Amino acid sequence: MYQLNLVELSVSDFLNNYWQKVPLLIKNGFKNFADPLSADELAGLAQDEEIESRIVSCEGQQWDMQTGPFDDFSQLGEKNWTLLVQAVDHWHPMAARLIDPFRFIP
Repeated sequence: MYQLNLVELSVSDFLNNYWQKVPLLIKNGFKNFADPLSADELAGLAQDEEIESRIVSCEGQQWDMQTGPFDDFSQLGEKNWTLLVQAVDHWHPMAARLIDPFRFIP
């Protein structure tokens, strides 16, 4: 379903010259990318006790981190925080398909 476009790089060039050597930004690596899960689905995963999640936020210069599960996101506002959910590929089959284009990486 997803196919990685390395633009003008071959897989061999990528592995030999970039992988674990220097940073590389691949713009539009997935043409016409559509996120396989919505923000609501991600938030739903973060409510599950079996799934590791955390919220990282910053107010002024003060960073904070909370661990899930989370029941309510309303107090967080629209900016200065992010929700991290571990191992989404284990819980969401469509998100798991995002790993396939990278199987060439050792």
